[in-house]
Amino acid sequence: MSNESLPIHDVVIFGSGPAGHTAALYCSRANMAPLVFEGKQPGGQLTITTDVDNYPGFPEGIMGPELMDRMRAQCERFGTRFSDEELEEVDLSSWPYRYKAGREEGLARTMIVATGASAKYLGLPNELRLQGHGVSACATCDGFFYRERVVAVIGGGDSAAEESTFLTKFASKVYLLVRRDQLRASKIMQKRVFDNKKVEVLWNTELKDVHGDEVVTGIRVVDNTTGAERDIDLDGLFLAIGHKPNSDPFRGLLDADSVGYLKTAPDSTATKVPGVFAAGDVQDKVYRQAVTAAGSGCMAALEAERWLEAKLEELAEHGG
Repeated sequence: MSNESLPIHDVVIFGSGPAGHTAALYCSRANMAPLVFEGKQPGGQLTITTDVDNYPGFPEGIMGPELMDRMRAQCERFGTRFSDEELEEVDLSSWPYRYKAGREEGLARTMIVATGASAKYLGLPNELRLQGHGVSACATCDGFFYRERVVAVIGGGDSAAEESTFLTKFASKVYLLVRRDQLRASKIMQKRVFDNKKVEVLWNTELKDVHGDEVVTGIRVVDNTTGAERDIDLDGLFLAIGHKPNSDPFRGLLDADSVGYLKTAPDSTATKVPGVFAAGDVQDKVYRQAVTAAGSGCMAALEAERWLEAKLEELAEHGG
């Protein structure tokens, strides 16, 4: 299909978590008529989170899926259109930029990439089944719910060390499961773990199964040096083995670090391609919170609006 026959949009947003929804809200209120491709997981990671108590404006807390439903409804109120087609490819070689998502193909004067990141899981059936019901990948999000409970953290890097010590603010005991005989975490993070009496490090230990029907009640672990297995009773399991940014369709087109997080200009959401912006967890490997994602979605929308306005003025001046 030739470009001339394709629909053209002021802004196309990829992703429908807090960053994508906030970007859509601001763009729609700026009369940019955004088109949002919701992606593999409409609503993002919050749809597998039960209680959200740290998003401003909800003093009684709110369920993750409900929060995302409300964000979506707010965007629709101002004219945002959503598509459940999955992004296949983009062409950023000429402006307006071309995209293909399932049966939808078109052109975008600006693009906002808000495809998020996915926490890495081990892939055990019960681990995946109990996501949001005792299995979590965010201690900052869910730690509060484990006051005086016993929990476990899986991982050996800085994230695992940080999350295990953070959880001791709430939990009565934290097991740190490390598959090797040493931590990969920085020395200062290791010291915090070893100095905390609530943390018990289980070396050479790997997760074999998660117990529980409705909620987590325990885990089965295996000593990878002896093969010995044992069960541990606990209430929560936290995965801290890393995140994978959902940036694959943009690999080679936008600058990214070695893991795949998209790079943006300092104090900006602008990528190296003019008119293409990145917001939320796909470019944020530090905070990874719903509220920071929403903030960067706002930034991307404002930058996209201003960039497009300047671009159109430039074209008008030159008779384009």
